[in-house]
Amino acid sequence: MEKIKLPGFKLMGIKLDKKTTNSGGQSNIDCGSLWQKFENENFAGRIPNKISDEIYAVYLDYEGDHTQPFSYFIGCEVKIDPEPAPDMDTLMIPAQSYTKFIAKGKMPGCISDSWKDIWDSKIERAYKYDFEVYDERSKDWNNATVDIFVSTISRKDAK
Repeated sequence: MEKIKLPGFKLMGIKLDKKTTNSGGQSNIDCGSLWQKFENENFAGRIPNKISDEIYAVYLDYEGDHTQPFSYFIGCEVKIDPEPAPDMDTLMIPAQSYTKFIAKGKMPGCISDSWKDIWDSKIERAYKYDFEVYDERSKDWNNATVDIFVSTISRKDAK
């Protein structure tokens, strides 16, 4: 666990057409379906002006804490002013404070296990923009490493 402040950045990709919830495992179904669409329709390969091949999975628009509905977005970082692709959305992640967690192990279980640990942790979550970063280290699903950035309330933000 590491505290970090990141500058803002822009993503291009796709988002769920409705909010989802962790209740009854609904988010696993909804987010999994969005991942299938992202992969099957080669969104990562079609995103113009990508800065890297890292894929971001973003949790946003929380209606409260992790037990309440939220939105979900998958995409790649792009230059700040790219031409929007017709079948994609953009998302601007503002500069904010995070606590960085690292999920390691077999996918997708290591991700859900890490989120359970985050939910049980005592960090002061901001419930703004939380995200996972999938890169070369996450390609081996039997031994993956994924960085998870959880938005937190910094002393400066709390004032």
